Amino acid sequence: MNANTNANAEANQSASQGVYDTAQQNGDSSAAINNQGLGDQAADNGSAASTPSLETKLAEAVALAEKHKDEWLRAKAETDNIRRRSAEDVLKAQKFGVEKMADSLLAVKDSLDAALVVESPSLESFKEGIDITARQLTSVFERFSIAEINPAGAKFDPTKHQAIAALESEQEPNTVLNVMQKGYTLHDRVLRPALVTVSKAKSAPAAS
Repeated sequence: MNANTNANAEANQSASQGVYDTAQQNGDSSAAINNQGLGDQAADNGSAASTPSLETKLAEAVALAEKHKDEWLRAKAETDNIRRRSAEDVLKAQKFGVEKMADSLLAVKDSLDAALVVESPSLESFKEGIDITARQLTSVFERFSIAEINPAGAKFDPTKHQAIAALESEQEPNTVLNVMQKGYTLHDRVLRPALVTVSKAKSAPAAS
C-alpha cells in the first residue's frame, strides 16, 4: 500500500511539474509577444518622429521661396543699375564724344580770330596766316583720322566720288578729270564724297 501511495504522489508531482512548465512556457511566450508589440510600437513612434510633418515641409518650402524671391530682387536691382549706368554712359558719349576734337579746333579758331584783328594786312602776310591756319587744321584732321579724298586722275569710285558731269576726253572713260570739292573719310568711312567730273569717250564724228 505504501508503494502505491508513493507512486501516486510521484505521478501527481510530475503532473504538477508539467503544468508548471507549461504555464511557464506560456508566460514566456506572452511576455515575448508583449515585448515584440512594444518594440513595434516604439519603432512606429520613432519613424513618425523622424518623418517631417506637413506643417514642417510647408514652412521649409515657404522659407526657400522667400530666399529665391530675395535673390531675384537683388539680381533685378543689379540689372536695373547696370542698365541705368549704361544709358548714362551713352548720353555722356553723345554729349562729350567730340570734346577732344573740339579742344583741338580751338587753336584753329584762335588763328582765324587773330587774322581778323590785323589792320591793313599785306597780301603776303594774309596768305601766310591762311597757310598756318590750314596746317593747324590738317594736323587736327590727322590726329582724329580724318583724311582727304582728292582723286584727280584716278579711276572713278562710286563709293567715294560723286560725279556731277561727264566730259569727252582722250583719257580712259570714267577717269576723274577735275575735283570740284574734296571729300573726306573718318577711319575709312566716307564723311563726304568728292564732287568730280569724269571722262567719257569722244563721240564719233558726224558723217558728211
